[in-house]
Amino acid sequence: MTVAGVVLAAGSGQRFRRSGGDVPKQRALVHGVPAVSRSVAAALAAPLEEVVLVQGAVDLRDLVPAGVTVLANPRWSEGIATSLQVALAHLAGRDAVVVGLADQPGIGAEAWAAVAAAPDEPAIAVATYDGRRGNPVRLAAAVWPLLPTTGDEGARVLMRERPDLVREVPCTGDPHDIDTLEDLRRWS
Repeated sequence: MTVAGVVLAAGSGQRFRRSGGDVPKQRALVHGVPAVSRSVAAALAAPLEEVVLVQGAVDLRDLVPAGVTVLANPRWSEGIATSLQVALAHLAGRDAVVVGLADQPGIGAEAWAAVAAAPDEPAIAVATYDGRRGNPVRLAAAVWPLLPTTGDEGARVLMRERPDLVREVPCTGDPHDIDTLEDLRRWS
């Protein structure tokens, strides 16, 4: 079974900028470390065959360690689904991917590993935190053709439409993301 990790980081972070953020939110420091670096480190610490970062509005290559594949999404402004599609095209032939976001610094390697290790059936495994669904999400290759190709939702829309495909995986960590400067202040 080959499972790769995907960190989605292509957005422009407009809400963060509008709230007073002076850097792209992927570069915002959480306890001295850029948010995207924390997310990538968590994915790298999990048992994944390859880790991919999808960037778009912001060049993040200088924040990514050697061994991480950086992919550009020229259609990033069309929504997160386009970034997921870029990653899936690159990872064709893998059995599954575990997908997380660059702006969730409280999700650690334990969550990535737990979701990656979920049984193959059903085809989607989603992390839960105190009973609430969050990231990361494991997607078996069988469901990739069912995912949206545009818009601001990735696997979430498929999980709503096909609950029979979903397994919840209890995880530790904090799934809150950084959307505003106030969110960042809570983390720092």
